[in-house]
Amino acid sequence: MNTATFFITDVFGIEKYTGNQLATFVNCSHFSDKEMQQIAREFNFSETTFILSDLKNDGYDVRIFTPESELDFAGHPTLGTAFIIRQILQREPTDAVRLNLKVGQVPVFFPEDNMAELLWMKQIEPRFGRTFQPEDLAPVLSLPETAFHDRIPIEEVSTGLPFLIVPLKSMEYLKQAFIQIGHYDKFLEKTSAKGILIFCAQGYTAKQDLAVRVFVPCLGVPEDPATGSANGCLAGYLVKNGDLGQKRIEATVGQGYEIGRPSELFLQGEERDGKIDIRVGGKVILVARGEWC
Repeated sequence: MNTATFFITDVFGIEKYTGNQLATFVNCSHFSDKEMQQIAREFNFSETTFILSDLKNDGYDVRIFTPESELDFAGHPTLGTAFIIRQILQREPTDAVRLNLKVGQVPVFFPEDNMAELLWMKQIEPRFGRTFQPEDLAPVLSLPETAFHDRIPIEEVSTGLPFLIVPLKSMEYLKQAFIQIGHYDKFLEKTSAKGILIFCAQGYTAKQDLAVRVFVPCLGVPEDPATGSANGCLAGYLVKNGDLGQKRIEATVGQGYEIGRPSELFLQGEERDGKIDIRVGGKVILVARGEWC
């Protein structure tokens, strides 16, 4: 294989060795599609990214791979790759980095005087799809039908990558959930959403508003530590389906606690002139760099 420099970051981390791991390759335009997929499988992180160009059309060409396949869009890879571009490739302050992804150009913002060191990713407007009933998801998630929230729907949402958003009544049910692969595989025949996000209105810590878990077994991700794309879908879902019909939400989300990778994501969503604007924020922590032989 061809040589290239790579970096490992923890995205949506609380501190080092938390959040979602990401490998990002630079100077790698010589890699073939097959090599990129093989490298992603070798790392076996939720995603691995490849920066294929210098600044081009006001952005950088980037490709995203899970261990099983390429994605048009994913959240934590977008945030982490923008961090590497700004810190390693640009080496000078800038308030935004734009990634040219298969879903289109996605901007990541670096606010000035940001004491929390949060990066913010603007996602494309959410699209809403089918809704489902508790009896459809209960066997998939190994939960009783009474575990599901009865005032807001189970609904498909996409901001470039579709997820099924599933509201649960309590943290107890959230922690009990377990994917039954046989039922999951059958359920995939009914939906375009391969990933499932479950959530409840209670945080893992006092400063968190929501707790979330995300499962995408068919892409080689049994459970994801932190999922920016899915949480962007959740932000749009909450604006559309909030109990009080609110047009604007801000929320702090905990994820990854059940698998030993506690993560924290910050959501902003607002409806303006009939359109929903979504941003997802979090920290990115540089962990390592190396050379691919």
